[in-house]
Amino acid sequence: MARWLVAGAGGMLGTDLVSRLGGEGGEHVVALGRADLDIVDARAVREAVMTAKPDIVVNCAAWTLVDEAETREEEAQAVNGDAVQEIALACAELGARLIQPSTDYVFSGTAREPYREDGQTGPLNAYGRTKLAGERAVLSTLPDSGFVVRTAWLYGGSGRNFVRTIISLAGERETLDVVDDQRGQPTWTDDLAAGLIRLARSDAAPGVYHATSSGETTWYGLAREIFTLLGADPDRVRPVSSAAYTRAAVRPPYSVLGHARWAAAGLEPMREWREALRQAWPVLVGTG
Repeated sequence: MARWLVAGAGGMLGTDLVSRLGGEGGEHVVALGRADLDIVDARAVREAVMTAKPDIVVNCAAWTLVDEAETREEEAQAVNGDAVQEIALACAELGARLIQPSTDYVFSGTAREPYREDGQTGPLNAYGRTKLAGERAVLSTLPDSGFVVRTAWLYGGSGRNFVRTIISLAGERETLDVVDDQRGQPTWTDDLAAGLIRLARSDAAPGVYHATSSGETTWYGLAREIFTLLGADPDRVRPVSSAAYTRAAVRPPYSVLGHARWAAAGLEPMREWREALRQAWPVLVGTG
């Protein structure tokens, strides 16, 4: 029976991961939310890892305020970069494996085909830079037991996310203007949680993996699908360019990730994004 430590257990991904582990049985899980563990406290991090003595650590804790990171990069770096280094050092001392979720934002978004795991990084914003720092900390500190799992466009039944926002706005506004020049892969956190568990239980080599839903769309395409599932007229969603919105952080226009290493490791691919959204729907609208 493997022992797990999940940091950031109260967040959107952490909640689904802990639920999955508890539901499958046979695993011992130490779930630590923000109130239980301040990951920027290096001493607390080491103490938590040494006390739990996990075989596998999954760090779901992160600074996710993308725009705010532009003016508070030092704070974002403390969470997404420096704290990850401390977690990796504790894992190295204990001999535990570390799974570190990361982001499509480590790429520039200028590609015309899905980004490979070994593709050239080049973040456009402070958030992406801090997440890339965390990746490098894991890979350099734990070359034989560190896993970086990049994902993108996450949504789930808890916390703030695009899907739940659109569901709410559909009942408040006659029309919605949604960006149609950014492409990515909407990914349900429950599917990602299942994927992380499969990865941890596999014989996959350490390193970088991509875990997103199959297929791709734009934010506009995703919003139209949400309206359709609501039984609302999808033509109420109108396409606009990113230039229509002034935001502090530049977003990559193309965030589609390839899954070559995931497939090569013999891991089950994640389902197509529309299928996942339909499966998640009862949870998203509060009926499941």
